[in-house]
Amino acid sequence: MRALYTLLWHLALPFVPLRLWWRGRREPGYRERIGERFGRYPRNEPARQGPVLWVHAVSLGETRAAVPLVDRLRRAYPDATVLVTHMTATGRAAGRALFGERVAQAWLPYDVPFAVRGFLAHWNPRIALVMETELWPNAIALARERGIPVFLVNARMSERSAAGYARIPSVTHAMLASLAGVAAQSGADAARLEALGAPAPVVTGNLKFDIDVADDAAALGREFRVRFGEARAVWLAASTREGEETLILDAIAARGLPPATLTIIVPRHPQRFAEVANLLRERGVPFVRRSDNAPVPADIDVVLGDSMGEMTGYCAAADVVFVGGSLLPLGGQNLIEPIALGRPTIVGPHMFNFADATRKALAADAALEVPDVGALIETLRDLLEDPARRAEMGKAALEFHAAHRGAADRLWQWLAPKLAASGLQRP
Repeated sequence: MRALYTLLWHLALPFVPLRLWWRGRREPGYRERIGERFGRYPRNEPARQGPVLWVHAVSLGETRAAVPLVDRLRRAYPDATVLVTHMTATGRAAGRALFGERVAQAWLPYDVPFAVRGFLAHWNPRIALVMETELWPNAIALARERGIPVFLVNARMSERSAAGYARIPSVTHAMLASLAGVAAQSGADAARLEALGAPAPVVTGNLKFDIDVADDAAALGREFRVRFGEARAVWLAASTREGEETLILDAIAARGLPPATLTIIVPRHPQRFAEVANLLRERGVPFVRRSDNAPVPADIDVVLGDSMGEMTGYCAAADVVFVGGSLLPLGGQNLIEPIALGRPTIVGPHMFNFADATRKALAADAALEVPDVGALIETLRDLLEDPARRAEMGKAALEFHAAHRGAADRLWQWLAPKLAASGLQRP
C-alpha cells in the first residue's frame, strides 16, 4: 500500500509547481525556495552549529503551539541547531516572526522518497518532533531507516481522522508503530492513536494552554480598541472559513445586533481576504480593512481583519469572541487563545478538531456552544447587553486556562530522558 501511495505522489508531482504558483498569487511565500519541497538546497548555506533537532509544525496553529517546546530545546541544548519545518506559507511566516534567527527554517519536502532522502541527507537531524497529527508515511519510514527517532508530540486524533486512517490499516499501523514515542493531548486522543498502532501513548496535555500572551500583542489589542472605538460594543468572528461569513452577514441583517456594535471578521486563510472583501462590497456593507491602518468611523459597523499574526490583538480588543470553522462541519479552530485572554467565547456545533478542549471549556462555563448561526446572533446580543455575564464568563475563562497549564512541563519530563537515551548530550 505504501508503494501505491508513493506512486500516486509521483503522478501528482508534475502538477505541484503549478499549484504552488497558483497559491503564490495571494500568498507569495509559496513561491519561495521551491527546491526545498523536492529536497534540493543551495550549496552556499551557512554552516550549522552542533546536532540538528528537527521540529515539524505544519501550519500557523502548530507553529505557535511549538513555541514552548522550541524554547525548552534551545535552553537544554544551546549548542544545537533547532530546525523548524512547515508545509504552509502562514506557518513559515509565523515561524519567522516568532523565532527570528534563533532557529533554522525549511519546507518539509513532499512525501516522495527522493525528496525525503535529500532533506534527511542535507540536515542530518538527530531527532524529529512532529506536532499534532502531521503524519507522512515515507518521511517516518525513511527517518527510521537512518536511525532518527521520530516522536509525535502534542498529538491529537479526532474521531473523523481516526476513521480515515483506519481505512488504510497496513500503512497506518506500520507508520505509527515506527514512532519512537507519542505524547497526546488527551486520553481520548491517546486511545484512538493506540488503537491505530501507536506505541503506548502518554497524555501530557495541550501545549496551546502554555502559550503566553506577549506584551506586544496585548499592546496591539489596546491600540485596536482605540482605533475601533472604546465606547462601542465589539465582537470578533475569528478564523472564519468558507461559507461562514455569508451565514453571519445574513443573520445580522435578519436579526440585528445592539446599536453601534462593531463586527470584526478575520478569515482563517489569507488567500480569502480579497474574497471576503468582495462579499462585503456585493452586499453593500461598508467596511474598513485592517490593512488601511486607520481609525474606524462611527458609521462603519464592520472591520475586515486582513492581517496575519495579529489574532491575539483582535481577541484582546473584543468584548466577545466567536471561534470560526465551527458553524459548518469544518472542525473548528483554536478556542484557547480568546479564553487565555479572559474573553467570553462562543463556538458552533462542529469543534471536532478541538473536541477535548471544547468539552472542558464548556463544562467550566469558559465557553458557550450554539447550534446554528441564528443562535449565535441571539447569544451575542445577550452577552453584549449584559456586562455582568461577560465578566462572569471572563473570570471563568481565566480560571479554566490557569488550571490547564503545565503541558510543556509534562511533555519535557517525558521527552528529556528519551532525548538523552538517543545520544544527545547536554552541556
